[in-house]
Amino acid sequence: MSYITSIQKYSIHDGDGIRTTVFFKGCPLSCKWCHNPETQKYQPELLFHSERCTGCGACIAACPSKAITLHNGQALQDFSACVSCGACVDVCNLNLREIVGKEYSVEELFKELKKDEMFYEQSGGGVTLSGGEVMTADMDFIESLCKKLKRYGISVTIDTCGQAPYHHYKQLLPYVDTFLYDIKTTDDILHKEYIGEDTTTILDNLKRLSKDGARIYIRIPVIKEVNGNEDAIRNIIRFLKDNSIQAAQVNLLPYHNTGSAKYARMGIPYPGENLSAPAKEEMEHFVTLFKDEGFSKVKIGG
Repeated sequence: MSYITSIQKYSIHDGDGIRTTVFFKGCPLSCKWCHNPETQKYQPELLFHSERCTGCGACIAACPSKAITLHNGQALQDFSACVSCGACVDVCNLNLREIVGKEYSVEELFKELKKDEMFYEQSGGGVTLSGGEVMTADMDFIESLCKKLKRYGISVTIDTCGQAPYHHYKQLLPYVDTFLYDIKTTDDILHKEYIGEDTTTILDNLKRLSKDGARIYIRIPVIKEVNGNEDAIRNIIRFLKDNSIQAAQVNLLPYHNTGSAKYARMGIPYPGENLSAPAKEEMEHFVTLFKDEGFSKVKIGG
Protein backbone atom coordinates (compact mmCIF):
# COMPACT_ATOMS: atom_id res chain seq x y z
CA MET A 1 0.00 0.00 0.00
CA SER A 2 1.39 3.42 -0.99
CA TYR A 3 0.31 6.89 0.05
CA ILE A 4 0.80 10.20 -1.75
CA THR A 5 1.31 13.48 0.13
CA SER A 6 0.93 15.89 -2.78
CA ILE A 7 0.80 16.33 -6.54
CA GLN A 8 2.77 19.42 -7.51
CA LYS A 9 1.85 21.07 -10.79
CA TYR A 10 4.16 23.13 -12.99
CA SER A 11 7.40 21.84 -11.47
CA ILE A 12 10.51 23.15 -13.21
CA HIS A 13 13.21 21.77 -10.89
CA ASP A 14 12.36 18.07 -11.01
CA GLY A 15 13.71 17.11 -14.42
CA ASP A 16 13.42 18.40 -17.98
CA GLY A 17 10.71 20.85 -19.03
CA ILE A 18 7.50 21.50 -17.15
CA ARG A 19 6.58 18.53 -14.99
CA THR A 20 3.98 17.31 -12.55
CA THR A 21 5.68 15.84 -9.50
CA VAL A 22 4.08 13.15 -7.34
CA PHE A 23 5.39 12.87 -3.78
CA PHE A 24 5.07 9.38 -2.33
CA LYS A 25 5.13 8.75 1.40
CA GLY A 26 7.90 6.78 3.07
CA CYS A 27 11.70 6.94 2.99
CA PRO A 28 14.40 4.63 4.40
CA LEU A 29 16.73 7.59 5.03
CA SER A 30 16.50 10.42 7.55
CA CYS A 31 18.49 13.35 6.14
CA LYS A 32 18.88 16.09 8.73
CA TRP A 33 17.99 18.72 6.12
CA CYS A 34 14.96 16.88 4.68
CA HIS A 35 12.64 19.37 2.96
CA ASN A 36 9.67 17.01 3.07
CA PRO A 37 9.56 15.48 6.58
CA GLU A 38 5.91 14.60 6.04
CA THR A 39 7.08 12.01 3.48
CA GLN A 40 9.47 10.15 5.80
CA LYS A 41 6.94 7.81 7.43
CA TYR A 42 5.03 5.31 5.31
CA GLN A 43 1.68 5.94 7.04
CA PRO A 44 -0.66 8.96 6.95
CA GLU A 45 -0.03 11.53 9.69
CA LEU A 46 -1.33 14.80 11.05
CA LEU A 47 -0.01 18.29 10.30
CA PHE A 48 -1.22 21.09 12.60
CA HIS A 49 -0.70 24.86 12.19
CA SER A 50 -0.79 25.46 15.92
CA GLU A 51 0.41 29.09 15.77
CA ARG A 52 -2.96 30.21 14.33
CA CYS A 53 -5.14 28.21 16.72
CA THR A 54 -7.82 30.25 18.54
CA GLY A 55 -8.55 27.55 21.13
CA CYS A 56 -12.19 26.94 20.23
CA GLY A 57 -11.92 23.37 21.58
CA ALA A 58 -13.87 21.65 18.79
CA CYS A 59 -10.95 19.35 18.04
CA ILE A 60 -10.66 18.30 21.70
CA ALA A 61 -14.23 17.08 21.78
CA ALA A 62 -13.85 15.30 18.43
CA CYS A 63 -10.60 13.43 19.13
CA PRO A 64 -11.31 9.77 20.04
CA SER A 65 -7.71 9.25 21.22
CA LYS A 66 -7.73 12.14 23.70
CA ALA A 67 -4.58 13.41 22.00
CA ILE A 68 -5.51 17.11 22.28
CA THR A 69 -5.70 19.35 25.35
CA LEU A 70 -6.15 23.09 25.83
CA HIS A 71 -3.16 25.05 27.11
CA ASN A 72 -2.96 28.88 27.39
CA GLY A 73 -5.85 29.31 25.00
CA GLN A 74 -4.43 27.01 22.28
CA ALA A 75 -4.89 23.37 21.38
CA LEU A 76 -1.88 21.30 22.46
CA GLN A 77 -1.39 18.26 20.23
CA ASP A 78 0.12 15.00 21.51
CA PHE A 79 1.40 13.61 18.22
CA SER A 80 2.53 10.36 19.85
CA ALA A 81 -1.07 9.57 20.80
CA CYS A 82 -2.56 10.66 17.45
CA VAL A 83 -3.83 7.83 15.22
CA SER A 84 -4.36 10.10 12.19
CA CYS A 85 -8.07 9.36 12.03
CA GLY A 86 -8.93 12.85 10.74
CA ALA A 87 -11.75 13.56 13.21
CA CYS A 88 -10.08 16.80 14.34
CA VAL A 89 -9.57 17.86 10.71
CA ASP A 90 -13.29 17.66 10.01
CA VAL A 91 -14.24 20.04 12.84
CA CYS A 92 -11.47 22.66 12.55
CA ASN A 93 -13.22 25.77 11.21
CA LEU A 94 -9.90 27.48 10.40
CA ASN A 95 -8.56 24.51 8.40
CA LEU A 96 -5.43 24.35 10.56
CA ARG A 97 -5.28 20.56 10.49
CA GLU A 98 -4.68 18.12 7.67
CA ILE A 99 -3.90 14.44 7.22
CA VAL A 100 -1.04 13.95 4.77
CA GLY A 101 -1.07 10.69 2.87
CA LYS A 102 -3.83 9.78 0.44
CA GLU A 103 -4.40 6.58 -1.52
CA TYR A 104 -5.01 6.66 -5.26
CA SER A 105 -5.74 3.93 -7.74
CA VAL A 106 -3.45 3.85 -10.78
CA GLU A 107 -6.35 5.04 -12.92
CA GLU A 108 -7.19 7.95 -10.58
CA LEU A 109 -3.59 9.12 -10.44
CA PHE A 110 -3.07 8.75 -14.18
CA LYS A 111 -6.23 10.77 -14.86
CA GLU A 112 -4.89 13.59 -12.67
CA LEU A 113 -1.45 13.54 -14.31
CA LYS A 114 -2.85 13.50 -17.84
CA LYS A 115 -4.55 16.86 -17.21
CA ASP A 116 -1.21 18.59 -17.74
CA GLU A 117 -0.36 16.75 -20.96
CA MET A 118 -0.40 19.96 -22.99
CA PHE A 119 2.37 21.48 -20.83
CA TYR A 120 4.47 18.32 -21.13
CA GLU A 121 4.25 18.37 -24.92
CA GLN A 122 5.07 22.07 -25.28
CA SER A 123 8.05 22.05 -22.89
CA GLY A 124 9.56 18.59 -23.26
CA GLY A 125 8.41 17.81 -19.74
CA GLY A 126 6.43 15.01 -18.16
CA VAL A 127 5.82 13.32 -14.82
CA THR A 128 8.33 12.99 -11.99
CA LEU A 129 7.78 10.41 -9.24
CA SER A 130 9.42 11.54 -6.03
CA GLY A 131 9.05 11.29 -2.27
CA GLY A 132 10.00 10.25 0.26
CA GLU A 133 11.46 7.44 -1.76
CA VAL A 134 9.26 6.20 -4.58
CA MET A 135 11.51 3.17 -5.13
CA THR A 136 10.40 1.75 -1.77
CA ALA A 137 6.69 2.20 -2.57
CA ASP A 138 4.38 -0.52 -3.93
CA MET A 139 6.38 -1.42 -7.03
CA ASP A 140 3.50 -3.13 -8.81
CA PHE A 141 1.57 0.13 -8.49
CA ILE A 142 4.57 2.18 -9.68
CA GLU A 143 5.23 -0.14 -12.62
CA SER A 144 1.59 -0.05 -13.72
CA LEU A 145 1.57 3.75 -13.54
CA CYS A 146 4.85 4.07 -15.48
CA LYS A 147 3.63 1.64 -18.15
CA LYS A 148 0.45 3.65 -18.60
CA LEU A 149 2.29 6.97 -18.81
CA LYS A 150 4.75 5.52 -21.31
CA ARG A 151 1.93 4.08 -23.41
CA TYR A 152 0.46 7.58 -23.75
CA GLY A 153 3.82 9.12 -24.64
CA ILE A 154 4.31 10.92 -21.30
CA SER A 155 7.94 11.11 -20.15
CA VAL A 156 8.68 9.56 -16.75
CA THR A 157 11.44 10.69 -14.39
CA ILE A 158 12.26 9.02 -11.07
CA ASP A 159 13.75 11.12 -8.26
CA THR A 160 15.59 8.70 -5.96
CA CYS A 161 17.98 8.60 -3.02
CA GLY A 162 19.23 5.18 -4.18
CA GLN A 163 18.43 3.34 -0.92
CA ALA A 164 16.21 0.60 -2.35
CA PRO A 165 16.59 -2.97 -3.68
CA TYR A 166 18.18 -2.90 -7.13
CA HIS A 167 15.57 -5.21 -8.62
CA HIS A 168 13.08 -2.34 -8.12
CA TYR A 169 15.16 -0.20 -10.49
CA LYS A 170 15.50 -3.09 -12.92
CA GLN A 171 11.73 -3.49 -12.91
CA LEU A 172 11.20 0.12 -14.02
CA LEU A 173 14.09 0.53 -16.47
CA PRO A 174 11.98 -0.05 -19.62
CA TYR A 175 9.55 2.75 -18.69
CA VAL A 176 11.73 5.47 -17.11
CA ASP A 177 13.40 8.15 -19.23
CA THR A 178 15.62 9.69 -16.55
CA PHE A 179 16.69 8.97 -12.98
CA LEU A 180 17.48 11.96 -10.76
CA TYR A 181 19.99 10.25 -8.49
CA ASP A 182 21.10 11.80 -5.21
CA ILE A 183 24.63 11.55 -3.91
CA LYS A 184 25.25 13.32 -0.62
CA THR A 185 28.76 12.13 0.25
CA THR A 186 31.02 9.15 -0.31
CA ASP A 187 32.15 9.29 3.34
CA ASP A 188 30.43 6.47 5.29
CA ILE A 189 30.87 8.13 8.69
CA LEU A 190 29.33 11.42 7.59
CA HIS A 191 26.62 9.58 5.67
CA LYS A 192 25.55 7.68 8.78
CA GLU A 193 25.70 10.80 10.95
CA TYR A 194 23.65 13.08 8.72
CA ILE A 195 21.58 10.63 6.67
CA GLY A 196 21.15 7.54 8.86
CA GLU A 197 22.68 4.80 6.66
CA ASP A 198 26.04 4.06 5.09
CA THR A 199 26.71 4.55 1.38
CA THR A 200 26.94 0.90 0.30
CA THR A 201 23.50 0.36 -1.26
CA ILE A 202 23.31 3.84 -2.79
CA LEU A 203 26.69 3.71 -4.53
CA ASP A 204 26.31 0.08 -5.62
CA ASN A 205 22.89 0.81 -7.14
CA LEU A 206 24.30 3.80 -9.02
CA LYS A 207 27.05 1.67 -10.54
CA ARG A 208 24.55 -0.97 -11.63
CA LEU A 209 22.07 1.56 -12.97
CA SER A 210 24.76 3.22 -15.07
CA LYS A 211 26.02 -0.14 -16.35
CA ASP A 212 22.46 -1.03 -17.37
CA GLY A 213 22.31 2.06 -19.58
CA ALA A 214 19.96 4.30 -17.61
CA ARG A 215 19.93 8.03 -18.31
CA ILE A 216 21.09 9.58 -15.03
CA TYR A 217 21.20 13.10 -13.65
CA ILE A 218 23.44 13.23 -10.58
CA ARG A 219 22.02 15.56 -7.95
CA ILE A 220 24.19 16.66 -5.04
CA PRO A 221 22.62 18.59 -2.14
CA VAL A 222 25.57 20.77 -1.09
CA ILE A 223 25.74 21.45 2.65
CA LYS A 224 28.76 23.25 4.04
CA GLU A 225 29.03 21.02 7.14
CA VAL A 226 28.63 17.76 5.21
CA ASN A 227 30.07 17.98 1.69
CA GLY A 228 30.51 21.68 0.96
CA ASN A 229 34.28 21.58 0.61
CA GLU A 230 36.73 20.80 -2.18
CA ASP A 231 37.86 17.42 -0.80
CA ALA A 232 34.31 16.09 -0.52
CA ILE A 233 33.37 17.24 -4.02
CA ARG A 234 36.58 15.79 -5.47
CA ASN A 235 35.80 12.46 -3.78
CA ILE A 236 32.38 12.38 -5.45
CA ILE A 237 33.96 13.22 -8.82
CA ARG A 238 36.56 10.48 -8.31
CA PHE A 239 33.85 7.93 -7.53
CA LEU A 240 31.92 8.86 -10.68
CA LYS A 241 34.99 8.67 -12.90
CA ASP A 242 36.51 5.55 -11.35
CA ASN A 243 33.23 3.70 -11.88
CA SER A 244 32.54 5.12 -15.35
CA ILE A 245 29.19 6.57 -14.23
CA GLN A 246 27.51 7.98 -17.32
CA ALA A 247 26.01 11.21 -15.95
CA ALA A 248 23.97 13.11 -18.52
CA GLN A 249 23.88 16.07 -16.13
CA VAL A 250 25.15 17.11 -12.70
CA ASN A 251 23.06 19.40 -10.50
CA LEU A 252 24.62 21.02 -7.43
CA LEU A 253 21.82 21.98 -5.06
CA PRO A 254 22.76 24.55 -2.38
CA TYR A 255 21.29 23.84 1.07
CA HIS A 256 18.15 25.73 2.03
CA ASN A 257 15.79 25.36 4.98
CA THR A 258 12.47 26.15 3.28
CA GLY A 259 10.95 22.92 4.62
CA SER A 260 11.90 23.59 8.23
CA ALA A 261 8.50 25.08 9.19
CA LYS A 262 6.86 21.71 8.50
CA TYR A 263 8.66 20.14 11.45
CA ALA A 264 6.79 22.28 14.00
CA ARG A 265 3.49 21.28 12.37
CA MET A 266 4.45 17.66 13.03
CA GLY A 267 5.54 18.28 16.62
CA ILE A 268 9.23 17.54 16.02
CA PRO A 269 12.36 19.75 16.13
CA TYR A 270 14.17 20.62 12.91
CA PRO A 271 17.48 18.67 13.00
CA GLY A 272 19.19 20.87 10.41
CA GLU A 273 19.28 24.01 12.51
CA ASN A 274 23.08 24.29 12.39
CA LEU A 275 23.50 23.54 8.68
CA SER A 276 24.35 26.15 6.06
CA ALA A 277 24.95 26.64 2.35
CA PRO A 278 28.36 27.32 0.81
CA ALA A 279 28.95 30.81 -0.58
CA LYS A 280 28.10 31.50 -4.22
CA GLU A 281 31.82 31.62 -5.09
CA GLU A 282 32.34 28.18 -3.53
CA MET A 283 29.44 26.71 -5.49
CA GLU A 284 30.87 28.13 -8.72
CA HIS A 285 34.23 26.60 -7.84
CA PHE A 286 32.58 23.19 -7.40
CA VAL A 287 31.08 23.55 -10.88
CA THR A 288 34.56 24.23 -12.24
CA LEU A 289 35.93 21.11 -10.52
CA PHE A 290 33.37 18.96 -12.35
CA LYS A 291 33.95 20.65 -15.69
CA ASP A 292 37.71 20.30 -15.36
CA GLU A 293 37.17 16.54 -15.04
CA GLY A 294 35.14 16.32 -18.24
CA PHE A 295 31.57 16.72 -17.01
CA SER A 296 30.15 19.08 -19.61
CA LYS A 297 26.63 19.69 -18.29
CA VAL A 298 26.93 20.97 -14.73
CA LYS A 299 24.76 23.60 -13.12
CA ILE A 300 23.80 25.08 -9.78
CA GLY A 301 20.19 24.34 -8.91
CA GLY A 302 17.60 21.85 -10.16
